[in-house]
Amino acid sequence: MTNSELGERGRRKPHILVIPFPTQGHMLPLLDLTQRISSLDAFAITVVTTPKNLPYLSPLLSASPSSVKPLLLPFPAHPLLPAGTENYKDIPIPTTPLFRAFNHALASLRSPLLRWANSPATSSPPDAIISDFFLGWTNGLARDLAIPRVTFSPSSAMTLAVNHHRWAKTNPNPNPNSTDHHTSSSPCIQLSQLSQLKRGYVEGSPITEFIREGFLADVESWGLVFNSFRGLEGPYLDHLKRELGHERVWAVGPVSLLGEPAGERGGPSSVSPAEVMSWLDGRERGSVVYVCFGSQCGLNQEQASVVATALEDSMIHFVWSMKETAVAPEGFEERTKGRGLVIKGWAPQVQVLHHDSVGSFMTHCGWNSVLEAVTTGVTMLLWPMSSDQFYNATLLENERVGIRVYEGNDGVPDLEVLTRVLNDMVRKNGEEKHKKAKELGKVAREAVKEGGSSSRDLDDLVESLKKEIMLCKQ
Repeated sequence: MTNSELGERGRRKPHILVIPFPTQGHMLPLLDLTQRISSLDAFAITVVTTPKNLPYLSPLLSASPSSVKPLLLPFPAHPLLPAGTENYKDIPIPTTPLFRAFNHALASLRSPLLRWANSPATSSPPDAIISDFFLGWTNGLARDLAIPRVTFSPSSAMTLAVNHHRWAKTNPNPNPNSTDHHTSSSPCIQLSQLSQLKRGYVEGSPITEFIREGFLADVESWGLVFNSFRGLEGPYLDHLKRELGHERVWAVGPVSLLGEPAGERGGPSSVSPAEVMSWLDGRERGSVVYVCFGSQCGLNQEQASVVATALEDSMIHFVWSMKETAVAPEGFEERTKGRGLVIKGWAPQVQVLHHDSVGSFMTHCGWNSVLEAVTTGVTMLLWPMSSDQFYNATLLENERVGIRVYEGNDGVPDLEVLTRVLNDMVRKNGEEKHKKAKELGKVAREAVKEGGSSSRDLDDLVESLKKEIMLCKQ
């Protein structure tokens, strides 16, 4: 047993096994949380990873060399996955069947993890598991080891409430004409807004039943922890506590504010971060709209053309981050030179959103992007495209910090409407939403400070987990 595994009076620290889902939007928030927990010096921590994903852990391992260790395992092969796949971004054209295959492959780690935990060579077996909500199979691993599992959700509490209702309470693949309330304060959920995982469910199919069982296992775990904060999602957190019949539901976010980034960020880009910041420095406060649809979502050619025309016609300043392979409409960059900046590839999104010249954000409503925008107090132009993004957009509309400009992967927004909304957000008509966004941003930042709601929830998570570990050992 190493010194890092020893706590006060030479006693062994409780040992937490952290299992991320290997895609950037899921890994990085969990690594940020792991780093904050490690800084409390209450646990020894092991993070499960594969060779290609190990670089993501570098900042965490450097910041916590004595308390956090990696457990390197080969990524299980699967006949449907391209050779060498270890991260979801390794799949050239992601589809729902490939996502199911990717998740199914990860479940094959259960046996090697069980062997590792029970091996005489493992001096300190795990006392608890914290794992991503896509890894419902780790609930079974926790049962095998007779230890508690905490489900980490990188998505909103509202999303998990919807998932629980859809998978547990009703037929996961409903009548196409039906709508459905999941809580008393929620909107109707239309079939078109359900993820392909739910719409593709076939009762009795081993692969779709595996996905369903995984989501059901999440709410059966010992506890749930969210990258969210009570000031944004209090009603949904309370709903889950009532629904699950216990208080072990914590909101500890935004985790990006808990300290220095714990996961490797960045990538190839056509414009360096320094150039982006320099360009923004030359613009007036709140005058720039940042446009980005995330690493997984993207615009088709017709949609990109409408967005480009709206940006051009509105005469506003903008930064547009698009995929490395995307092509801007012919002549667009030349015609908007001086008031627009196009970035192909990775963009320093957090830095951009924090810049004083940026006042609005056109987004696909992915949860990480939402929280990054909320913490900086910018307003949002909402274009949810799939899955939880619809629920996130509704949440932001209810908070009056965003306006929906379009939704879905198909079709195109109305050019006149989009141009008008862009103008409104930058000029007078967006003042109320800018004010509300600033207020919500302050609430988010206060939540993670000492005594704030997320800080208290994190302390309670740690103390409750320590007590449960002691009970399991009796």
